[in-house]
Amino acid sequence: SGPPPATDGTTGPVTLPPGAPVPLPDASRDQPVIDASRTAVAVLLIGPAGAGKTTVARLWADSRRVPTAHISLDDVREWVRSGFANPQSGWNENSEAQYRLARRTCGFAARNFLANGISCILDDAVFPDRPVVGLGGWKRHVGPGLLPVVLLPGLEVVLERNAARSGNRRLSDEEVARIHGRMAGWYGSGLPIIDNSQYDVAQTAQMLDEAVARSIASPPTW
Repeated sequence: SGPPPATDGTTGPVTLPPGAPVPLPDASRDQPVIDASRTAVAVLLIGPAGAGKTTVARLWADSRRVPTAHISLDDVREWVRSGFANPQSGWNENSEAQYRLARRTCGFAARNFLANGISCILDDAVFPDRPVVGLGGWKRHVGPGLLPVVLLPGLEVVLERNAARSGNRRLSDEEVARIHGRMAGWYGSGLPIIDNSQYDVAQTAQMLDEAVARSIASPPTW
């Protein structure tokens, strides 16, 4: 067994909450208008590379009236330094394993934040045609109360934003177009979709807040 938890205010082991502590939102019929900025939630922001997920998620978290954390899958994945499996070099068992590990780590973090009264927003490029490793995986890691929202601007916008990226987060135009095409499968899924082609970051964050409020009032089926 490990060392006992610290009780004197020093840093000690943290006991993570159990598997799926994030419950479905409890929307009161007596409160048809819900202020999402004051509600503790776990949000998954989905979108292709270049959609602006990380920037929007960060601003949304910054502007809420309750403590909110931003957890970026790519940031967690890149915690691996030596031995980092860059999927741009080709998908293989190592890159897949590191993605799975990053998602589980993000899920642990989200549950721990929620258990301590802190909302969180995660961002990931989840594909609609891979439900087991996509939404299904996130639901297992975080819980049934996770609220997914899709951020999907037009292809031209995504290509332009991707071109402004650097390092291993910049993809080829062909890869961006392929990912964007697969993301179009979210239409008709029942999930809230935000086309932020004509909106700046602040406007998109406001639209995200409205989408979260609607999801709290009437959770999407997924």
